Amino acid sequence: MGLLQELIKEITKGLEPGRYDRAFFKEYKAFRLKFNRLEPVKHPHVPDINKLLCIENQKKVVLRNTEKFVNGLPANDILLWGARGTGKSSLVKSLLGPFGNKGLRIIQVSKEEISNLSALYEILRDKEEKFILFFDDLSFEPTDENFKNLKSILDGDIEERPENVIVYATTNRRHIIHMIEEDEKFAEDSFQERVSLVERFGIRLHFPPFGKKEYLKVVKIYLKNFGIEFNEEVEKKALIWATERGSYSGRTAYQFAKDFVSI
Repeated sequence: MGLLQELIKEITKGLEPGRYDRAFFKEYKAFRLKFNRLEPVKHPHVPDINKLLCIENQKKVVLRNTEKFVNGLPANDILLWGARGTGKSSLVKSLLGPFGNKGLRIIQVSKEEISNLSALYEILRDKEEKFILFFDDLSFEPTDENFKNLKSILDGDIEERPENVIVYATTNRRHIIHMIEEDEKFAEDSFQERVSLVERFGIRLHFPPFGKKEYLKVVKIYLKNFGIEFNEEVEKKALIWATERGSYSGRTAYQFAKDFVSI
């Protein structure tokens, strides 16, 4: 068999149940579902959950739900929604810190791969590990067929989801999908269709935008970690930095602190 034929054969194998043995999930803790294949992430980004600031209540809820899930107890799917740069994605990724050695695994899934989840279920169903399917920055257009597919898979598909699989998703939009146009016909029906996906997440956590107080608090802590003293002059520069970027957020605070180190 030629090289091209071998390559085609390898690609089209896709999510065959026998393709991923138990050792595959023992060796790696994070994966991507990409082009109908599971790819291991050899160097996953695992933020320190203790360094995620100003989201203490959200952390408690996510940690409690995840601990139940890892221990084999009933747990809910979680939707983390709200302002950009407030730690939604970092919180999900940070869970590998406390739970990675207890069997938790994270599989990042793009909405384009939603149609492949049924095949993925067959691979994960008999595994000892617990899997979070992680949809990061999830959003849909009103005509996106993946919207209905995900809604069905979350709750209502004829196939039972494996007990060791849960869904965590982040989004900047409360309802994940674009809201109703003012002149849209049957607006109430359209609204119910939009919120029907959100309602399938048992836990919905809001991440409000940071104010100036929260922003400066985070700046101060980041600078302290870099060995830099926080004073009035630094505060002024930090506020200018945020104003220029139009955002009081944890991400903006970290970016300022990294830039300030070189001064």
